[in-house]
Amino acid sequence: MSRKRCDEFSIKYNMAAPCGMYCGYCRQYLQREMGIKKGCEGCRVRNKNCVFIRKDCPYLNKGVYQFCYECKEFPCVDLKAIDSLYQKRYHTSFIEDLKRMKEVGVDAWLEEKYVASKCPACGGRLCIHDAKCYDCGAPLIKE
Repeated sequence: MSRKRCDEFSIKYNMAAPCGMYCGYCRQYLQREMGIKKGCEGCRVRNKNCVFIRKDCPYLNKGVYQFCYECKEFPCVDLKAIDSLYQKRYHTSFIEDLKRMKEVGVDAWLEEKYVASKCPACGGRLCIHDAKCYDCGAPLIKE
């Protein structure tokens, strides 16, 4: 993939982390966006490997794959570990999100996540890490 194309891809899909995290739900991203503190701009625009896959993934690092679901090793041990943690703590599954992304396409998945990340009380931004809306404080309702 050419550098220019990679940059365009990174900007367009910045809210879709390679590991399946939707950045619009993330505390670090939301806090930066709201000016609360310095935080994450997203894995892609920073040209960083997925922060959740602690060991460097040679496939993501070399641009062989844009998302973990493209890999022949999907789901790898590292992805399974962070997925298990997020299922227990935050009631979300990166593996299931990646399967859904593969099924419907990245654009449709991003739209689904954008809609799902809106607070039903005020339309503000829900944070899975804090289990609340950053705009009105309403609790995140877990399915």
